[in-house]
Amino acid sequence: MVLRRILEELRHHAPFTALGAAAGIALALLLPALSHDTAHRVFYVFHPLHVLLSAFVTTAMYRRYRPEARQIWAAMGIGYAGSVLLGTLSDSLMPYLGELFFRLPHAHAHVGFIEQWWIVNPAALVGVGLAFLLPRTKLPHAGHVLASTAASLFHVLMAMEGRPGLFVYAGIFLLLFLAVWIPCCASDIAFPLLFVPKQKL
Repeated sequence: MVLRRILEELRHHAPFTALGAAAGIALALLLPALSHDTAHRVFYVFHPLHVLLSAFVTTAMYRRYRPEARQIWAAMGIGYAGSVLLGTLSDSLMPYLGELFFRLPHAHAHVGFIEQWWIVNPAALVGVGLAFLLPRTKLPHAGHVLASTAASLFHVLMAMEGRPGLFVYAGIFLLLFLAVWIPCCASDIAFPLLFVPKQKL
């Protein structure tokens, strides 16, 4: 059942994710060439926002299936770990691999929960707390996907120098799609359900 749910969610989110990736490429084409410092600052707006929304949805998803009071600490740990680890994969590590592939001059993996731990880790904890106050998943998940797309895009823009060719932009589109599509669905759906007993699904 879990695998079927994951595949269904991936299919459902593919068009929305592709649209978000296309919007990201359009934004990159419209923006003037950003300095590394500017792209870095914008990345650290969207990455913590992505982590917050991811923690919100991951925790709420787990709480939907395990609402018992004794599961509170488990829900907090799952929400934090899912958002930080998979958020880092989506926003930093997968874009970094793309930057290496395209030999972008300033390729670097920015690991937010270590580099700017005082922003990213509290964002995850706020997301976990919000899930207990208002356990919703649909709207935060849509925001999660958009924030992740923006964070991944600005991570790549940090690595650029000037404007690359159309081939690189096409590759960045594919990179944004994959970096958002798989980790976001995994963190919001697959990851919390791994900790839910089969009889509760």
